[in-house]
Amino acid sequence: MIDLRSDTVTRPGRAMLEEMMAAPVGDDVYGDDPTVNELQRYAAELSGKEAALFLPTGTQANLVALLSHCERGEEYIVGQGAHNYLYEAGGAAVLGSIQPQPIDAAADGTLPLDKVAAKIKADDIHFARTKLLSLENTHNGKVLPRDYLKQAWEFTRERGLSLHIDGARIFNAIVEYGCDLNAIAQYCDSFTICLSKGLGTPVGSLLVGDKAWITRANRWRKMTGGGMRQSGILAAAGLYALKHNVERLKEDHENAAWLAAQLQEIGADVMRHDTNMLFVRVGEPAAALSAFMRERDVLINAAPVVRLVTHLDVNRQQLTEVVHHWQAFLQH
Repeated sequence: MIDLRSDTVTRPGRAMLEEMMAAPVGDDVYGDDPTVNELQRYAAELSGKEAALFLPTGTQANLVALLSHCERGEEYIVGQGAHNYLYEAGGAAVLGSIQPQPIDAAADGTLPLDKVAAKIKADDIHFARTKLLSLENTHNGKVLPRDYLKQAWEFTRERGLSLHIDGARIFNAIVEYGCDLNAIAQYCDSFTICLSKGLGTPVGSLLVGDKAWITRANRWRKMTGGGMRQSGILAAAGLYALKHNVERLKEDHENAAWLAAQLQEIGADVMRHDTNMLFVRVGEPAAALSAFMRERDVLINAAPVVRLVTHLDVNRQQLTEVVHHWQAFLQH
């Protein structure tokens, strides 16, 4: 199968599996797993932050971040289309009694700071206390401008807010910027890394911040069921990914750009492409297209606007087949 539904569908390769099988392990709830400890140390070192925490999923990492930044009855400002508002089952509100204040993102994925300022609540007993600004980088494949990140950081310092970044695909942003992680991580209090998206591990995310805050987050990780035992087997995959699968993300970006150009050439309505994602307007034939492609061993989501995501398990030859099948559908 050629699976373009997401970059979460990748499978660990032989080298990653060998690292997992050879990983020294211990009980991570006691802090005794050496491979988890090394992953957390390495992630903190890459980012220039004091500490990191390994969690099973990106959803839990974002939830723990919000629980660690905000108390009950406090509020975070977030994008209408942000993952930790729209796609994570309302966890912050349901489990943390934390109120989201969503606003519309600009075309480039940023949250305009004048709109953010307008939503910060006055110190009044009628209102939830605004505590946190939450951004997403990348956002639907879009890389947030570096100067905006600096402006957002300075803005939150002036307004007494914390700044969290859902960095599920932050390394896609890093390879586009052409800089090291610490050059971007300096502009937030905390951020997440999803190891099981473009980086290709089978499971796991990281939450990164200062030492005292990560200690607080570790309590929330335990409370929300994320305390694992001999999880070094999983952490070893994360270490391998951070050391071997970051630079190759450029290939995914190049493949997405190539696929967008080829689909445009055959008459598909490609709306845009950014990093490893492209969006194609299909309209009513969406279900028929999805079924047609599945019969030819290509998996895409059936939607009026189809998001196609390139990743390490899809190469240029396979994408050529996708273009061929798409053209056949348009002509049949």
